[in-house]
Amino acid sequence: MKIKKILVSQPQPSTEKSPYFDIEKKYGVKCVFRPFIKVEGISAKEFRQQKIAIQDYSAVVFTARTAIDHFFRLCEELRVSVSEDLKYFCVGEQIALYLQKYIQYRKRKIFYPESGKVEDLVALIQKHSDDNNFLVSVSYVHKDDLITSLDDNGINYSKAVMYRTVSNDFEKDEVFDYDMLIFFSPSGVVALLKNFPDFVQGDIRIACLGPTTARAVREAGLRLDLEAPTPAAPSITAALEQYLKDNSNNKNLNINKK
Repeated sequence: MKIKKILVSQPQPSTEKSPYFDIEKKYGVKCVFRPFIKVEGISAKEFRQQKIAIQDYSAVVFTARTAIDHFFRLCEELRVSVSEDLKYFCVGEQIALYLQKYIQYRKRKIFYPESGKVEDLVALIQKHSDDNNFLVSVSYVHKDDLITSLDDNGINYSKAVMYRTVSNDFEKDEVFDYDMLIFFSPSGVVALLKNFPDFVQGDIRIACLGPTTARAVREAGLRLDLEAPTPAAPSITAALEQYLKDNSNNKNLNINKK
């Protein structure tokens, strides 16, 4: 079955230089940007109820750009001055580079594993655990490998809920005729099944970013056809392009039954 239409469960890129648009031109596919979930920030009042003082921590841990956005948003709303000595631990280079939106990147202490894997991030945190107290920015509902691994390794940290995700419901008459779905979080998988409780995958390909999302796909009883990051494809767009290229230039795609 030829892939013609791909649902990317994220907002449309703000720049025309996005790799998705290059993929459209190169492989003759159509990418439709339709978030399955919406992110809502926790209010300053809600955050205060957690009795967490951001300034008491020497290091903060991020696994998503959204977590970074809401960390700095709350700092501003709470009038917390972010120390220049604050250390940043990120799950991968792409997340780390996003910090440039808020700080002078080269003048800060930023750590991330080259592999982009949670277990390697935890190893990095453990290496610095004697000298730091860690604050982990999380969503209101979270179930991820990072928290489990931090607990398993006895690392002292605090969780700070800074945002929540809610389902971005589909309209009743909205057409759902996609050949591939791309997920970026477990919440997206939950939202799919909420909107389409009788969803049957059939020939629809499912791709995802990150091991936590991959697990959510499989736990939902769905077939995962494409997963990123990998050593050869550090991003979902790189993985998608490789997938289309490897399968006869999108002429005869074979489902990868994992």
